[in-house]
Amino acid sequence: MVEIYDSHEQGEIVKKWLRENGSAMVMGLLIAFGGLFGFKQWTAWEVGQKQQASSEFLVMSELLSQDQLDAAMSNYQTLKDEYASSPYTTLSALQMARARHDAGQLDLAIKLLQDVVDNGTPMALAVIARERLARLLLDQDRTAEALAVLDGATDTTGFEARYAEVRGDIYHEDGKLDDAIASYQLALDQLEAGAGDRSTLELKLESVRGATAEPLEQEPAGDEGQS
Repeated sequence: MVEIYDSHEQGEIVKKWLRENGSAMVMGLLIAFGGLFGFKQWTAWEVGQKQQASSEFLVMSELLSQDQLDAAMSNYQTLKDEYASSPYTTLSALQMARARHDAGQLDLAIKLLQDVVDNGTPMALAVIARERLARLLLDQDRTAEALAVLDGATDTTGFEARYAEVRGDIYHEDGKLDDAIASYQLALDQLEAGAGDRSTLELKLESVRGATAEPLEQEPAGDEGQS
């Protein structure tokens, strides 16, 4: 049965609803407007944070380009302390790792790359750091650790060929030539046209294939000159 209220009854119903729910409605409006204001404040703060992080990163990059590694560390530390979740901090760690490597400070470079692998954002930068970390470990003949670093990747989208190539280098160093061949071939298959150094990959593959080829049997010396 459909109930039909007259205007007086409808008015009473509205008054009753307001008495019971009016406070909640007003509070909801205050929260909504407050949230809008807060969102604008938060957006302005976020923009400011990005600009400050960008400035620190640019100064650090300039100092590194001038080989002022110690001075650049101050900016890098500021990024780590105040903008830990910023992509600029991850980029700065990658740059600092390269600078440490070039300065022969391999342990510090490895530590920086490991930090990016564990905490870097966005994920693509962590994927790059993981590949570089594996290469550094390989350079130190720490092949088992290098392989474990590669195996720890959950997503290598866009970097499949690079990962396969490093894996091939590790297997080659360990003397696992069949595995190296398979990895180099996979790297070639996954390498996009115009990307990467295909000729170097092909040379690596052919070199390992040559090392696994069976040596040709020499013909026994003939009996030339005998009657």
